[in-house]
Parts: sequence; C-alpha cells; structure tokens
Amino acid sequence: MEEQQPKTGKFALNYGLLLGAAFVVFGVMLYTQKMHYEMSGAVMGISILVMVAGIFLGVNAYKKANGGYLTLSEALKVAVGIALVGTVLSLAYQYILTHFIEPDFLDKAMEIAKAKTMAKNPNITEEQWEQGVAMQKKLAWIQYPVGLILNSIIGLVIGLIVGLILKKAKPEY
Repeated sequence: MEEQQPKTGKFALNYGLLLGAAFVVFGVMLYTQKMHYEMSGAVMGISILVMVAGIFLGVNAYKKANGGYLTLSEALKVAVGIALVGTVLSLAYQYILTHFIEPDFLDKAMEIAKAKTMAKNPNITEEQWEQGVAMQKKLAWIQYPVGLILNSIIGLVIGLIVGLILKKAKPEY
C-alpha cells in the first residue's frame, strides 16, 4: 500500500493564516504606538523576519508530515501559498484600518511626508506638492495588488532558500 503524501495547500493555508494573524497583530501594535504612518527600515525588517519565520515553520512542518522528505518544488508551493494567504489577511487589515478605523489615514500620512519632503527638497512649491498628493490619492488602490505581488516574490525567494536548506530526496528503492 502506498503512503499518502500531505497536501501543500493545507500547510500553505494553515501557516498562511498564522502568518496573517502575526501581520495583523504587528499592525495593531504599530497602530497603538502611532507608528503606522511611516514604513521605516526597522518595521520592514521585522515584517520580513516574521515572514521568514512563518514560511520556515510551514515548510518544516510539511517536511515532517512528508516523512522527513522535501523537494524544492514542494517547498516553493508551500512558501508562496503561505506568503499569499498571509498577505491577503494583512492587506484586508490595512484596508479596514485606512477606510473604517482611521478614514483620514492618508491625509495624516501625507502631512508627515510633507514635512520630510520639504526638509529634503526645499525647492518644491506648494502647487507641486498638492499635485503629487492628488496623484497619490488617486492611485492609492494600487498598493493592494503591488503588495500581493511583492510579498509573493519575497515568499518565493524565502521558499527557495528554505527549500535548498531543508530539501531531502526520497531514496530510489
């Protein structure tokens, strides 16, 4: 009788939900500390570390469920699935935050950005700034598909690295 191989989708969904929950908890922490307006290098670094941990745990759990064996393609499937599910939950939280919890989020973020921009480039006129803000508000929706694509690519890279580290082929006999 042949052994049943575990489904990559099950692990991607379960660990993706955990990753998404971690992203949401991190987002709530940033919100309570009023640090959610700007994406500093530290915040981005922590987000990537959370994603690395979630993907590593998911791929490793899949390997254990598969009798200790893992192919690179299985690792990539699980990793990208985890990244996609986690990102969808994170983007859903971001949407709820910016449209319902704090509807003036974009205006406040632009105020913070204006001070920084004017300090870096004092030659910008008020009219140029207003044109830029109007364009950003018009294109604010694009952050959702771009975030999904970027996090999928990051998940693919992390999955490749984790897969290369953890891969173990089944014996031929």
